[in-house]
Amino acid sequence: MPEQITVEQWNRTLLERQHLLDRVGDDAIEVIDRCVGLQAQDPQAPFFALASRVDGFAPAELDALLSEREVVRMVLQRGTLFAMDALDARWIRAAVQPAIEASTLRTHRAGLGEVEPGAVAETARGLFVAAGDSGVSVAALRLALARAWPTSSIEALAAVVRAWLPLVQLPPRGLWRQSGGPTLALLDDWIGAGEPAVDGEEARKDLIRMYLRGYGPASGAAIAAWSGLTGLGPLLEAMEADWELAALTGPAGQRLYDLEGLSIADPSAPAPVRLLAPYDGFLVANADRERVADAAVYRATVTRNGRSPGFVLVDGRLVGTWRLTDGGVELAELVDLAPRQRAAVESEVAALTAFVDG
Repeated sequence: MPEQITVEQWNRTLLERQHLLDRVGDDAIEVIDRCVGLQAQDPQAPFFALASRVDGFAPAELDALLSEREVVRMVLQRGTLFAMDALDARWIRAAVQPAIEASTLRTHRAGLGEVEPGAVAETARGLFVAAGDSGVSVAALRLALARAWPTSSIEALAAVVRAWLPLVQLPPRGLWRQSGGPTLALLDDWIGAGEPAVDGEEARKDLIRMYLRGYGPASGAAIAAWSGLTGLGPLLEAMEADWELAALTGPAGQRLYDLEGLSIADPSAPAPVRLLAPYDGFLVANADRERVADAAVYRATVTRNGRSPGFVLVDGRLVGTWRLTDGGVELAELVDLAPRQRAAVESEVAALTAFVDG
């Protein structure tokens, strides 16, 4: 029978791999790689994600990576916007492309009417090729789509373009404290043409490896929920048979996978307070969320409009949310905290306030 781990071991191992037990002094791009990208539906979220993981992180570092085209903001796993190492983005997008297209069609087929997605994509591609790395604004794209297919839903048409074409959101959107409507360009026009570093089954294996390195041990359901890929069971079994993966038994008897040779963290390791970014992958799209949050507490963070707050962790578990207001950082406590814990949260809030104020 595989080795069984406790919920405390599971919790601390995830915290350790996510650099949430101790902030690290590594370059931002190294941490982005270990987290397999940072969710970026909120353009400022990657900055907060790095601030919670990197000692002395300065927003100018990520600004430079985005401006110099080493990191891109684009639709990747689950059709979600990520800030990702540009070269990883190329092969990951190719690996998840069929899943993105299938999901988009399920949602928007009716809105297209008789229009074929391929025709929409090719018309849009022509606009982007003509624009090159100057990009096309979303407003201009939507206008062109509406003129070409006036009886189709503009939301459906725009969703098809995002799903069928590998598009990057260009700076200055996504830079620190910048705003404005998005402008898009084809990935190859932005970073230069090239082939994916890995493809096919090996690309799917690499996604599993990267996820487990950053988020393991994890269930097959968690890997699928994060990646948006289906049919991973046989691949996980093959990787286990090849001694790439080790099987563990989770606290509730569930089957977990990990990379062979990676260690399990000390369950008694202290876990300091952390204020996680909105949409942080530590909690969002995590089918193994019970290792870091009670189900009822997490449900209380989900908003009707789908926007994510920032998350507050105490002793490695979700206890509340935070958001920026004109008056500073506003907290919402979802679990009763002891005075000592509340003081530690307030100390981290002060650090976040200093980070925002620069």
